[in-house]
Amino acid sequence: MFSALFLVLYLTTVLGNLLIILLIRLDSRLHTPMYFFLSHLAFSDISLSSITVPKLLMNIQAQQQSISYEECISQMYFFILFGCLDNFLLAVMAYDRYVAICHPLHYVSVMREGLCVLLVVGSWFFCCVHALLHTLLLVQLSFCAEKIIPNFFCDLTALLKLSCSDISLNELVIFTEGGMLFILPLSSILGSYICIGTTVLRAPSTKRIYKTFSTCGSHLSVVSLYYGTIAGVYFFSSSQDSNDKDIISSVIYTVVTPMLNPFIYSLRNRDIKQALEMFVYKVKFHK
Repeated sequence: MFSALFLVLYLTTVLGNLLIILLIRLDSRLHTPMYFFLSHLAFSDISLSSITVPKLLMNIQAQQQSISYEECISQMYFFILFGCLDNFLLAVMAYDRYVAICHPLHYVSVMREGLCVLLVVGSWFFCCVHALLHTLLLVQLSFCAEKIIPNFFCDLTALLKLSCSDISLNELVIFTEGGMLFILPLSSILGSYICIGTTVLRAPSTKRIYKTFSTCGSHLSVVSLYYGTIAGVYFFSSSQDSNDKDIISSVIYTVVTPMLNPFIYSLRNRDIKQALEMFVYKVKFHK
């Protein structure tokens, strides 16, 4: 039962996000900075689910909950990488919305192709370094005996709790470097939307508020879902008697959220709807 459910969720995640990427690639009207960033977010969501769910399905099918040390370290590296990348891309998309609404006359000159590529490449670079740093620090630790991870994937915080080595350096890096890479994008998102709200409220009108909401609504929904599930996994879970709650939050973060992102953008976005209708029409016409 659970294997079928996770398989359906995973296939929906992959196919939904692949469809978003395909539509953005094929429809010239979607060749804009916002959809360029969205295509990378969709790829990151596919990757985030792909590093956890297939292994989970294999374990359920084989009726054993085991993973080798090498697989666990690799899974943790890519999990940190793509989790961080989602964080950065959401911040970049918020900046794009800020420029579009607060400086519409300068949008084309500011959000030029070179800057968009630089923002994405920079996001990939910092997240790769971030993941590599924590992975290298983790492999220096020792695990004294066979341990059971209280989750369905190799999460950094769960692995640190199982180590019999001194983890003070790991925790210091998490709270400093990791905290900075989390807080800076979140601050950028909050700052962008504070500026957007201030700009809209200077001359409020129903039409302007509706246009702003239609422009930012999808991104705000994804941001709320992303940071809400992260808060559930890492900040609001109690320490010892919350394994079941932690696993549920982790499922939402790694499976449900990536699956919902394409639906949020397709259901609330007129451009995506039109591109999808055109794609379906072309498919029927060629048949």
